[in-house]
Amino acid sequence: MENIFETRIAKLQSRIANNDLDLVAITAGPSQVYFSGLHFHVSERPAVLLIAAKDKPAFIFPGFEAEKATQAPLNVDAFPYQESHTDWVDTFGRAINHFGDGITRIGVEPTAMRYLEMDLLTSQNKGISFRSAAMMIETLRASKDEVEISHIRSAIHIAQTALEKTLPAIKPGITEKEIANQLVINLLQEGSDPDLPFLPIVASGPNSANPHAIPGERALAEGDLLIIDWGARYQGYISDITRTFAIGSISPQLEEIYQVVLAANQAARSLPAKKYTGKVIDDAARGVISNAGYSEEFLHRTGHGFGLEPHEPPYISADNTDVIQPGATFTIEPGIYLNRVGGVRIEDDMRAVDGKLETLTTLDRKLTILHGA
Repeated sequence: MENIFETRIAKLQSRIANNDLDLVAITAGPSQVYFSGLHFHVSERPAVLLIAAKDKPAFIFPGFEAEKATQAPLNVDAFPYQESHTDWVDTFGRAINHFGDGITRIGVEPTAMRYLEMDLLTSQNKGISFRSAAMMIETLRASKDEVEISHIRSAIHIAQTALEKTLPAIKPGITEKEIANQLVINLLQEGSDPDLPFLPIVASGPNSANPHAIPGERALAEGDLLIIDWGARYQGYISDITRTFAIGSISPQLEEIYQVVLAANQAARSLPAKKYTGKVIDDAARGVISNAGYSEEFLHRTGHGFGLEPHEPPYISADNTDVIQPGATFTIEPGIYLNRVGGVRIEDDMRAVDGKLETLTTLDRKLTILHGA
C-alpha cells in the first residue's frame, strides 16, 4: 500500500538537487504535517524535519515527545534532545552531520522558519546559508491528492450541516456573538477537529459591509443582511464557506447587490474548460460586478487556496497569471460592500480537475429569508 508521506517526500527530494540545495528544513506547522504526518505545535521547543535529496529524512524533536515521534507514518532517523540548551546545540549539529560533510545550502519556508531554528542549525557550521524553498513546497502542497480531497469533502459536510442546525435559531433580537457561539458548538458536535480553521464571521446590518467583521453584541433587526463566513477542520484539512441571508424583507438596493454577487459567483464557477489562472477567474467575477456599477465596492480578491491552512496558494486575484494546477482547491467569494448600509458575500469551495472547475460546496445560493414577517 502506498505511503502518501513517503511519496510526498520523494517528490520533494527530486526537486532539492535541481534547486541547488543540500537540505530542506521544515519547522513545526502545516508543511511538516504534510510531509510527515506529525503534528507538533509551534512553541519554544523546536521540531525540525530535515530532508536531503537521497538520504532518509532526519527529525529533531523534544525528547519528552519521543512517543509521538515514533508514531510517524514514515521512516525517519530520530534526533531527540533534552532540556539543556547545550544538548539542543549538540543534537542539531549531529543531525546536520548525519547527512555528511559539505552541507552549506539549506532551503526553508521564509514565512515559517524562525531565528531560533536558524541559529541552532548554524551553531556548529557557520558556513551554512539559507535559501527559499517556498516555491517547491507550495507547488507540491497546492495539488491535493485523493486523500486530501476526501478530508476536505468531510470538512465541507461538517460545516454545512453545522450551519443548517444553526439557522433555525436566527431571528430578530439574537446577537451576532450568540449566532457565532452556537455555530461553533454545532461545528464541534458535527465532528470538526477542535482546532477550527478560524472563528466564524457573523456580521449583520451595517456590520456586513466589513469583510472581516468580528461578531459583536449587535442584535439582528428586520431588514438586515447577515453574512456568515465559517469553516470546519477534518484530519487537519479545512473548509471555508460564506452565505448571506436576509432577515425579513430587505430594501431593493440590498436585493440588487445580492443578485449581482450571485451572478458573479456563478460566472466564476462556470467558466468553460481551459487552463485557468487566478486572473482569469478573478476577471470573470469582477467583470460582472463592474458591469453592474459596483467595482469600487468589491474590496478584495475573488478567492484563495486552502487545505491545511485557511489561506495558501493559489490566489484568485488579478495579479496571479500562473496556471492553476490540477487538484488545487480554492475559494470563489465575490462580494459587494456598501459602507454603513450592508454587504453581500457568497463563497464556495472549488477544485480544479480534468480541465474544469468542480464546486465542492452544495449549500443553496439563492437569497434565503430568515424569520420574515
